[in-house]
Amino acid sequence: MQYHEIMKKEVRVFAPASVGNAIVGFDILGLALTKPGDEIVARRSDVPGLRIVSITGDEGKLPYEAEKNTAGFAALSLLRHLGQPDWGIELEIHKRMPFGSGLGSSAASAVGGAYAVNLLLGSPLSKKELLPFAMHGEQLASGGFHADNVAPSLLGGIILICSNQNLDVHSLPVPDELFAAVVYPEVEVLTKTARSILSPNISLRQHIEQSGFLGGFVTALFRSDYELMARSLRDVIIEPQRAQLIPNFHQVQSAALSAGALGCSISGAGPSMIALCRGEAVAQAAGQAMQAVFSETGIRNELFISAVNPHGAIEL
Repeated sequence: MQYHEIMKKEVRVFAPASVGNAIVGFDILGLALTKPGDEIVARRSDVPGLRIVSITGDEGKLPYEAEKNTAGFAALSLLRHLGQPDWGIELEIHKRMPFGSGLGSSAASAVGGAYAVNLLLGSPLSKKELLPFAMHGEQLASGGFHADNVAPSLLGGIILICSNQNLDVHSLPVPDELFAAVVYPEVEVLTKTARSILSPNISLRQHIEQSGFLGGFVTALFRSDYELMARSLRDVIIEPQRAQLIPNFHQVQSAALSAGALGCSISGAGPSMIALCRGEAVAQAAGQAMQAVFSETGIRNELFISAVNPHGAIEL
């Protein structure tokens, strides 16, 4: 393919934040938010090779070397696959979300890098075909190969990952009134720490109970059955092990449930917490109740109210 004949001069894309695990499906469920997210600009350049020329919103934390940057590495992986590793392309990365928040920050950048360069080249690959390249970029930051953030950020909606190894991913139906309230408390929870404390073994009873909750949640999505969803949004395996990492976890969870949330738990590896709710008004009330608990103990925090984003990455 002669990419120079169809290549655009410049594109700007938005890649949204995401919630890994979606409370009941550790490493196999994820959902996309409408906000926050990252913006990536890709443009043609007469200088050979992929270069990152600008990064904003990162407080100087991100590398400009493409091989060491999640957006850059995802884009490079795509270019190599397409046989265009030396094509002249400049990237701008605009971080619009907090680092280490449990909202898939590195995944959003990786998705944005791959999606922007694909658009610049005239979209030779479909969105779903971009998944492995975005995964390679996100893996650079997380060290793991789990699609529960990358897949929803790229594709939108609620995603079930039947196999991370084979990237066998499927979109689930999203009820019209489903909203998320996500509160990011400004405390540090490293993903490596959050994974290191997890036991490699679970009991048969835990497996059966959690499998029932996962099946109930998926069934509730297909039926728009909010009562079943409320009974199913529970985590008896990961949450009890990670709750200790988030100050006032149980008080925050109780506040959200008392305000009408269907379920509340950790977003990804944390420290953000998510409450899934029926309706925007309930999500707002639950979010404010969660914020109040953190604020009462002097923990600065930020609230995001979001419907489930059906689009994932988009061109702006």
